[in-house]
Amino acid sequence: MLTLAWSILIVAFSYLAANNIRWLWGVSVMIFFQYLTDHFDGKLGKYRSTGLLRWGYYMDHFLDYVFLCSVIIGYAFILPEKSRYQVLFLLAVFGAFAVSAFLAYSATDHLTISHLKLGPTEFRLALIVINTLLISFGTKYMISGLRYVNAGAVLGLFFVVYKTQKNIWSRDMQRNPRPTTHEPAVAKSYAGAQEMYVFTSISSNITPLKPTKGSRV
Repeated sequence: MLTLAWSILIVAFSYLAANNIRWLWGVSVMIFFQYLTDHFDGKLGKYRSTGLLRWGYYMDHFLDYVFLCSVIIGYAFILPEKSRYQVLFLLAVFGAFAVSAFLAYSATDHLTISHLKLGPTEFRLALIVINTLLISFGTKYMISGLRYVNAGAVLGLFFVVYKTQKNIWSRDMQRNPRPTTHEPAVAKSYAGAQEMYVFTSISSNITPLKPTKGSRV
C-alpha cells in the first residue's frame, strides 16, 4: 500500500520539476522506494503467514498500474504541451502490456511480466537513468526521442501479443484437436444407354453389380 504514497509524491515532485528540473532527484528516490516495498511485500507476507494471496495479487498489480500512471503523468508536467499526445500514447501502450499479461494469465494460469529479460526492475532502472539524463541535459533530447520510444514500445507490444496468442492457440489445439475428415466412399453405376451416374455416400462395403446384357462397363 506504500505505493500510493510513492505515487502521490512522484506526481508532486514532477509538478515541482516543471520549474526546477532538480526535483526529479526526488522522483528517482520515490521510484527506488517503490522497488524496495514492491520487492519485500511478498517476503513480509510469508514471514507473517498472513496468507493474503488473492488480495495481495490484486492490490500488487493494481498499484503497479497506479505507479506507472504517476510516472507518465509526471513527465507530462515536465515536457512541453505539444508532447503530451506522445505521453498519452505512451501510457496507452504500456497499459496494453499489463492488459495482455493479465488476460494471458486468465487463459493459461501462468503470469509472465518479463519479456526478453526485460521486466519491472529494468523498467524502474530505465526511469532513474532517464531522470538523470533530464537533469543533466534538459528535456530537448527527450522531446525528440519520445517518438522513437513509442515506436519501440509498439514493436515490443506486437511481439508480446503475437507470441502470447500463438502460445494460447497451441494450448487450445492440444486440448481440442481438429477432427480428421474422410472422403465418403462413392458407388458408381450406369443406367443403360443413358449413361447416368449415381453418386451415393455409403458406410458399408460395396457389392459389385453384375453387368446386364446391353450395358457397357
